[in-house]
Amino acid sequence: MGGLLSVSIGTAAWATIAFLLVAFILKKMAWGPILKSLEERSLGIENALNEAEKARLEMTKLQAGNEQLLREARDERDKILAEAKALKDSIVSEARNKASEESTRLITAARLEIENQKKAAITELKNQVAVLSVDIAEKLTREKLSDGEKQKALNESLIAEIRSN
Repeated sequence: MGGLLSVSIGTAAWATIAFLLVAFILKKMAWGPILKSLEERSLGIENALNEAEKARLEMTKLQAGNEQLLREARDERDKILAEAKALKDSIVSEARNKASEESTRLITAARLEIENQKKAAITELKNQVAVLSVDIAEKLTREKLSDGEKQKALNESLIAEIRSN
């Protein structure tokens, strides 16, 4: 039987030697660099995953820090708004009080001025009435005192009037 499927010991030995030689050459020339490259790639992937995990943790910390800063900013904004509202209320209240005081002062001053003007007008009116009364009395007295009988009647009427008052 000497066909293709028959195996001789020489052929098997040379095939084994060839296989071992090719395996040795492949190990030295190809498998070492391939395995080294695969190991480096594995380490690179592992490092990248570690860096990604670190970055994720860092982002989580940053996000928590950002949320804290946002809360603090909102609290500060609320505080500033409350202070501004209190200041506004204070200014409005102060302005109302000042306006009320000023209006009271102006009303009081106006009343005093009106009272002074009223007194001055009454005094002026009294002075004019007195001047007119004196003028009228002077004219009447001249007329009545020119006649003796009229003078006597005037004296009696004035005495009667004084007694009735």
